[in-house]
Amino acid sequence: MLVTCWSAKGGSGTTTVAVALAAILARRHDDGCLLVDLGGDVPAVAGLDDAAPAGIAEWLAGGEQVPADGLARLERPLGAGVRLIPRGSGPIGDLVRARVLAQVLAADVRPVVVDAGVVVERDVASSAQEVARLLAVAAGRSLLVTRACYVALRRAERLSLRPSGIVLVQGDGRVLGRHDVEQVLGVPVVSELAEDRATARRVDHGLLLRHLPRSVERSLRGAV
Repeated sequence: MLVTCWSAKGGSGTTTVAVALAAILARRHDDGCLLVDLGGDVPAVAGLDDAAPAGIAEWLAGGEQVPADGLARLERPLGAGVRLIPRGSGPIGDLVRARVLAQVLAADVRPVVVDAGVVVERDVASSAQEVARLLAVAAGRSLLVTRACYVALRRAERLSLRPSGIVLVQGDGRVLGRHDVEQVLGVPVVSELAEDRATARRVDHGLLLRHLPRSVERSLRGAV
């Protein structure tokens, strides 16, 4: 199972949701879960030194000279049954190689969660955002992570890409709600995740994976 988490606007909580989903799926499967980081923010949220020698960027840049099974050599243990393939360094943009990546991840015996970051309109997308879009399209479960924010919803509405479900991150003082989001995007909200101080503290201290709040786990059960 390939699950891709993405957003239409930065700061929506995509990395937090991806890490939490990886922890939930790792508990459900004997083989654990693989987490793929395209944005580079997972190590901070999961409490890992981000000085990885290589990652997705290097694998994509290597072309056909790097075998598909070379991905496994890039994995790093995060704990709680989750293994990480980090972003690495350098540009991400080989779409031909990215299609191979999507096939390899979809064929993994473990559930795979991709933190794809921001997806934008194709005419203004960077090469990395094109790869993110490709992985969102290839996913069996494509999850848009968004806040109930007018700007974020407008950006998501303009995209030709439609998710299979929405994870709605709710903060205090938002006028828009679940019904508004579903009506605008025509896609069901599968989970509502409330922002709270306890979760924010664990994210800030890199403890989210090891100490996933029960409230977060309950909220995200419907997402996968």
